[in-house]
Order: sequence, then structure tokens, then C-alpha cells
Amino acid sequence: MKLTCSIILSAGLVATSANAQEDPIQHDAEFYILQAQHAEQWAQDDAAVDQALAAFMEGNGGKPPNIVSVLIDDMGFGDMGIPELNAVRGYETPNINDFSDQAMRMVRMYTEPSCTPTRVAQMTGRLPVRMGMGDTTVDIAGFGLPETEVTLAEVLKQAGYATSHVGKWHMGDIAESWAMNQGFDYAQHAIHQQGQLTIFNDDAIKEQVSVAIRDYDDKYTLDGWFRPDAAAMMTVIEGKTGGPIREIRMDTGERWNAAKYDEMNQAFQDKTIEELDRLAGGDKPFFLQYWPMIPLDNTRAGRSGPESVNGGLYVDKMQLLDQWLGDLFARLEELGLTENTVVVVMGDNGHFTKYAPQSGFTPLIYAGGKGDTTEGGIRVDAFIRWPGMIEADGLLNSIIHVSDLYTTLSRFAGADQYIPRDRLVDGVDQSAALLFADEAKARRDHVIVYSVAKPEAIVKDQLKLKLPGPGESAILAKFFDLYRDTREEYSVSTEVGAWGGQEFARILGRHMARKEKFPDTTPAYGVPYEGIENIRPETQQAVEAFMIKRASSQQ
Repeated sequence: MKLTCSIILSAGLVATSANAQEDPIQHDAEFYILQAQHAEQWAQDDAAVDQALAAFMEGNGGKPPNIVSVLIDDMGFGDMGIPELNAVRGYETPNINDFSDQAMRMVRMYTEPSCTPTRVAQMTGRLPVRMGMGDTTVDIAGFGLPETEVTLAEVLKQAGYATSHVGKWHMGDIAESWAMNQGFDYAQHAIHQQGQLTIFNDDAIKEQVSVAIRDYDDKYTLDGWFRPDAAAMMTVIEGKTGGPIREIRMDTGERWNAAKYDEMNQAFQDKTIEELDRLAGGDKPFFLQYWPMIPLDNTRAGRSGPESVNGGLYVDKMQLLDQWLGDLFARLEELGLTENTVVVVMGDNGHFTKYAPQSGFTPLIYAGGKGDTTEGGIRVDAFIRWPGMIEADGLLNSIIHVSDLYTTLSRFAGADQYIPRDRLVDGVDQSAALLFADEAKARRDHVIVYSVAKPEAIVKDQLKLKLPGPGESAILAKFFDLYRDTREEYSVSTEVGAWGGQEFARILGRHMARKEKFPDTTPAYGVPYEGIENIRPETQQAVEAFMIKRASSQQ
């Protein structure tokens, strides 16, 4: 069972639920510096937000809005919502472009550099380094998101929401980390990610998307456990809170290939529409999360669907996803849900540049991609639509971090009292800036950019500092003005460092000092796939091999 108020890690004291929830949310240090300067205005803004939300609920039968979250894998800034840039790229996303005309673009949305940490930040409102979830794994790993984390789904559920998740998850292969055990009433999701599902499956191996895995004579190979087998790993699971949890659409002895990948993606789309219909028929406000696996699709085997002038493997599938999202938006309209539903559509990090240019995607405005801490790795297209409440076809140029969705959507739902107070929450409430389309009402002006567990850059206003590495002189640290230099190619180190170097150092120092009060912890560890009632024999053998490898370091 998850705890809203768990052990206070820094003091080892147990706080009662009532007392803890009376306290303010604990934030990182820079929040309090802004609060000291804007407290009076913030109080006025909070009152105005309360009034706007109360008026909405009064006109919505006393209910808060439904929430639909769509998180798209590996989409760089400029690839959605701008038809002119679609034309430059050589493909079309008309449904997402139409949606962007009805929504507000969060122009400075920052994510984490890769899939898992971004999803952790959105779900927990916390930097993934805080619970050791800053890295991305591909195959069996034996760890995941701890049950003590309080997810957005759990917060909303306490406020009376029905919750459902479909698609990618990628926050661990142990039972406590899965969506149905992290606040979702129902979930159908892949345990792993596209590394297993489209990069080293049987067809991808034949096409040499992956090399030296099954495409060679293995007579000199001694370690039969070194190379993962995508078909032996657990694929997609389905279940409800409290179980049972089962693997679906995969039989004993069946091989995973491109056809299975296509089948899975179509099933996720169909299930999302089915879940939307089911939730719409209930009497509760709902939180529906759809995290597609495409556009990532690395093989040409059996490809079908829309083709583009670009012809890239991912780009063509992005056109298919655009059709699917168009169907989702149309179904919301048919069900009469558009006006009372907040819809967020965004990318999770920059392009998977290691598969450029055959993917069809390369960085447009910002340099770098997935895994990088340059703007191209952590700046994404992001849109939020709430008709009558958030300005249509608007632009918000304030800095927003993906963790801010946790606190902001909780506020929209009237659920922010359920955000835990016994730990540091990095997400800040951006509801005033969004509802009133006013950058002056933002509550964030910085981002500390991590690569796994190491801070690598700090963004403050339009300035960015690339932190020097161990043994490197701080005098040589590179500053960039992101308005003048979007690709981070022309350092203004002397011009900024002369006055700003120490200020940036103090930001990092305050951040690290707060970690002394709220120290980072580790992920949860356990036996992979435990709790799935129909585990296949080949999957059980893969788990046994993993456990032997894990134990070998203790010999």
C-alpha cells in the first residue's frame, strides 16, 4: 500500500498525515528566492486561480476537469504544431497542428534527457535523481520506481478520479514500479521499451539495426547470457489495482518481431479509445494517460500506413500517430468531453539522433538529441488545451519543467492538498501563468539539468551554464545566451561569467544544500516480473540467468 505521508528521510521521524498535509509543499531553494520577491502577487494570483477553478466547477456540475496526457517518444522541438516546419521536414501532422491551434504552446518546456527520467519527473513531480531513477535501461534490470513515491495518479485518485494508463511506461521491471501498482485503476503497458521491442527483435537483427546479437556464427561464444533475447523478456502486461497481472498477446515459444510490434501499437491505440469510452460512461472525473511507443519503429519489415516525402522510418510512423491522435481528439468531441477536459500533448526528450538520418528526424532549432543536456535533448514541443480556461493558439514563454505538470494538474483537479509534504517536490504550480497567459505569473526561472546523477548545466532566464567537469577550471566554464545562440555554439563566458559566475555557483550550492535536508535515495530493487501470473518458461529462465549474474558480484 502506498503512503501519502511516509517516513521523513532527513530526520527519521514519522509525521502524521494530518500534520504533514497542513505544511506547505517543500520545494528546492530557488523557489523560496522567487517567493520572497513575489509573495504578495502570488497570493493575489492564487486567489484568482481559485476563483477561476470554482467557476469552472460550478458550470461543470461540481466536477473538476478530466485530464488526458499524451507523451510522445523522442520528438525534438519544432516537429509538431508548426506546418511550415513540417513542410521543411517533408511530412504532415495536420491533427496535431490543428490541436496546437486550439491549445497553448509551452514554448520553454524542459524535460529530462531520456525516457525514464522524464516519465519519473512527470509522475512524481520530482527530479529522478532524488530516487536514483535518472538512467534509462533496455533489458532486464531488477529495479524500478519505489512504491513510496506518490504519483500523480495517486494524488488524483485521492481526489476521486478514475485513473487509466495505456502504452509505454518504462519505470522498472519489478512489481511495485508498474502503473497498476502506482495509482492507476487499470493499466496496459510494455514493461521495457523500444530497445527490446523494435531495435533488437528478430526482424531488426536481420536488417542489422542491431549487430552481433544473433547475426553471426556463435561457435566461439562461451557466455550464452551476454546477449538479451527480446522474445524471452516480458513484453506487455495488463491488470487492475490489486491484480491479477498477466502478460498479453504473447504465447510460449512465440518470437517477437516487427509484426508483433505493429500489433502492440495498434492495440494500444484501440485500448486508449476503449478506455476513453469507458471512463466517459462513469460518474467520476478521469485521468487517462496515453504514452505511445511509435513513432519509434526501426525496421522496414512489413511496413504499411502513410508515407511521407521524407520517407524516414520514424517520420512515416509519426504521420500514423498523427492520424491516431486525430481519432482520439475526435472521440473526445463526439463524447462531449472537449470543453471539460484538460489535454496535454508533448514529447519526452529530443530526437534519437543515433538513428538519424534514416529515422527522418534530425535536430532543427536546437543542437543535440536524446541523452544530451544541450537544448536539443531537453527542449520539446508541448501543448495544453482547456477550452475557455487556457488561451487557444497562445504562447507561454516562461520556463516550465516537466515536473511542474505534477503540481499544476493537481491544482486544476483540486487535488493539490494530497501532494506529499514529507519530501522535496521539484514541480511548482504554474496554474496562474497558464490560466492567465502571463509570463509574469510564472513560478520558475531556472532548471538544473542532470545527466543520470550528475548536474551538467544550469539554465537561468535566457542564460545557460555548462558546468565544468572534475579537474576543469571554472574560469573556462561556458555560458550561452539561448535567445542569441539556440545551438549553444558561441560561448559568452567572459561577458556573463564576470558578473554571473558566482551567482550560478550559488544556485548549485543551494540546490546541493537542500539535498542535505532531503537526501537522494535509491530505486527499489527486486526480482524482475515477480507477480505476473502467466510468466512464460523462457522468461523464467531469463530471470534466473539475471539473478545469477546479479549474485555473481557477491561471490
